Amino acid sequence: MKGKEEAPAGETGAEAWQRLSAYAYLSAPERLEYVAVMRVFCGTLLADLAIPDLLAKLAERGGPGAALDAETLARRLEELVRWGNLLRSTHTVKATSIAEYQRSRSRYQLSKLGERVQRDADEVLGGADAAREVSSELLALVDRGLGDIAAMAAAPGGADPQQALERISTLFVQFAEFAESVRDFYAYLGQVLARYDLDSAEYQGFKELLLDYVEAITEDVSFRAPRIAAHLDAVRPYLPALLARIDAHATGIGALTDGLPETRVQRSRGRDLADWEGLRAWFTVTGAHSSQVDQLRDATLRALQSLLANAKRMLRSASGELSRRKDLLRLAAWFDTAEPDEAHDLVVAAFGLYGARHLGVAPHPDRSVPAHVSWWTGPVVDVPVALRERGSRTPRGRAAAAEDHSEQKLRLMEQARAQAEARQAAADELRSASGRFDQVRLGAPAMRLLLELLTTALGNARLNKESAESADFLLDGAHADDADLGIRLTAWRTPGRPTVLRSVDGDLTADDLTLAVESTSAPAVGEPMPEAEEASA
Repeated sequence: MKGKEEAPAGETGAEAWQRLSAYAYLSAPERLEYVAVMRVFCGTLLADLAIPDLLAKLAERGGPGAALDAETLARRLEELVRWGNLLRSTHTVKATSIAEYQRSRSRYQLSKLGERVQRDADEVLGGADAAREVSSELLALVDRGLGDIAAMAAAPGGADPQQALERISTLFVQFAEFAESVRDFYAYLGQVLARYDLDSAEYQGFKELLLDYVEAITEDVSFRAPRIAAHLDAVRPYLPALLARIDAHATGIGALTDGLPETRVQRSRGRDLADWEGLRAWFTVTGAHSSQVDQLRDATLRALQSLLANAKRMLRSASGELSRRKDLLRLAAWFDTAEPDEAHDLVVAAFGLYGARHLGVAPHPDRSVPAHVSWWTGPVVDVPVALRERGSRTPRGRAAAAEDHSEQKLRLMEQARAQAEARQAAADELRSASGRFDQVRLGAPAMRLLLELLTTALGNARLNKESAESADFLLDGAHADDADLGIRLTAWRTPGRPTVLRSVDGDLTADDLTLAVESTSAPAVGEPMPEAEEASA
């Protein structure tokens, strides 16, 4: 339930940053010394202290602050002033000597923000992990108090302002204590039930806690909630007039808002309508938000589900599936206190993980890794299963039988035979089409073989050294042979006469070039036959 503690809407980011800076000393490396100093200031009311006074009080208390000297303490106090936890005192210093003035001129007092932060820190340090008892008896007092306030407000002439103020203040103090105890208890309960290493004795204790204590709390809240909601609905129409009469009767510190508009006043709980709306939202459903009573039931259900999960775990543990959390925590403690060499031995003993220098696994023979390559980015070496899981290099089991590759060999031989027959057919097709390429459409294999032979022939052509400037090739008689196919391709340079090669994949025009294909057993050809029909574009 929120009162007037939240920052106003006009608060800037700089103001929020300054307020959050008041927590900085709790996370500083010298946090224990800062806490000791702040506890001295919190132990006094409206008192300013000088460095000698602080040194004496720290020495009396002992602890980390007792070892501080005057110079170090002065630095700590200046940091606390900068963070907003302390203020410089404006009191006049009365000294009888210069030495006394030097010792007493720097005086400090506690700020309101610093006192609040230190009080919350001491509360967290004092009982954050303790199981807080739920003050369920206060809920009955809240119920009774609301009934009295509703009766007073509905009485003829209205309620007496002083009596109403006393009842309201008492009511909200009781409710705040009850709500805070419920939150703390369920937070502790969730922390405990998140553990998965409960033994049978701990489980029995938490089971009784849930089935008895939590059930009693839930039943009490469920019983009181409808009555409290009815009282709140009854008193709600009278609240504006009742609070106005109380403000007129007891203005209190709220009068500062008239004379000092820039001063923020935090009124006691119950003096504003927002406090009553927060109380009503705890017990009744408002809009799309569920009540805290419903959330309490849901939290109890989740706690029971967690208890059942622990019960299932304990049943599984009976079959050998034990939790290793305690063992792992003990191992982690050993690692924390071990030296580097001892830590390596612990890893080997606990997990069977040897250092990489002890594995002795050879890298891949075809993969060369330079010496400057880091292990992070280098290639990974496959570690045998026996070495990876059991740390053993001895092979286990029978040796695997030699794999039979006869079927694969037959398949490859058949594939090579088919390829050879296809090339031979393409060679026969080229021999039959020689001299009439423009009249015949070659198949795809024949066209590929012709281009292969033509590329080889052009590569074998000799550069015309007599006309080096033109860099022409001597193509007359340039040829390419394939002894396996018994075929030869011969090329001549014929200016002005192109050759058109037609195939199913497309046509190719060879400018100023004539081609002839024949068997290698035929006589060598020097010049093209006059009667040979040459292709034209």
